[in-house]
Amino acid sequence: MAKAYAFTRHGGPEVEALIDREPPEPGPGQLLVKVRAAGVNPVDHKLRGGYRRPGQAPAELPEVLGSEASGVVERTGPGVEGFAVGDAVFGSTLTGGYAEYTLLPVTVAARVPEGLSFVEAATLPVAAATAYDGVRQLALPAGSTLLVTGAGGGVGGNAVRLARHLGLRVVGTASDAKKDVVESLGAVHVAPGPDLVERIRAAAPDGVDGVFDLVGGDHLRAVADVVADRTKLITAGGKQIVTELGGSAVARARDAATLDAVAELAASGVLRPHITATYPLDRAGEALRAVESGHALGKVVIEVGP
Repeated sequence: MAKAYAFTRHGGPEVEALIDREPPEPGPGQLLVKVRAAGVNPVDHKLRGGYRRPGQAPAELPEVLGSEASGVVERTGPGVEGFAVGDAVFGSTLTGGYAEYTLLPVTVAARVPEGLSFVEAATLPVAAATAYDGVRQLALPAGSTLLVTGAGGGVGGNAVRLARHLGLRVVGTASDAKKDVVESLGAVHVAPGPDLVERIRAAAPDGVDGVFDLVGGDHLRAVADVVADRTKLITAGGKQIVTELGGSAVARARDAATLDAVAELAASGVLRPHITATYPLDRAGEALRAVESGHALGKVVIEVGP
């Protein structure tokens, strides 16, 4: 038996538990991975609360938490090519990342590049890949100005890093508590609150050419007015609202090629993860609380094994 941290029914933190389960069997095109680290993301507690991604099957309870992980290939399923036992890999999980063992489909798995730790690699499939997909979707030329809302979070911080690497000017909205983080990434910080649009325009006197929203809700509605071309308004935080506003959701690639690209960018230092806290598996609940509170600065990671 192997340890895993799961939710036993939909609800709040009270439904979480450390459980024993048999390591899952890898099917065709799958890797059984001995987990070394798992990233913690807001979607984890949303899934616990009953949210399902479009097309995602209902939860089979208990469901192990965690959408991304890194580790070492223990076994390969039928038809797997390009991966072997002992390879250091990371990717999006099929059977939860808060666990000693998980399954990665080869379609959303990649090798951990030299110079990148397992802890760093475990943070890439959700936050870094979403940022990469969004910035690539906007396709703004160098010298343009990008507004990133929620710039102090995992996706937002990576979006700022990548945009600056591509020669964009960046204005980032975030709480005052995250001002230093946002400015350290090279963005002009603007705090939410009254007269937000006026303060954004003051920070970007030549105008805003694109908006990458990670907040949604009224914040998204407010900032939509700063960009004239609504094809350059995208969100990962308010998909229904952005359609009403004439924009679109971030088109997620969710493929191995994207993971290879973000891994190379991370290894080179462009998307180097900003990890602020790590927890062992038996304290996974504390790790999730840190993210669920909304006050985490940078990424939180669960270290599962040596």
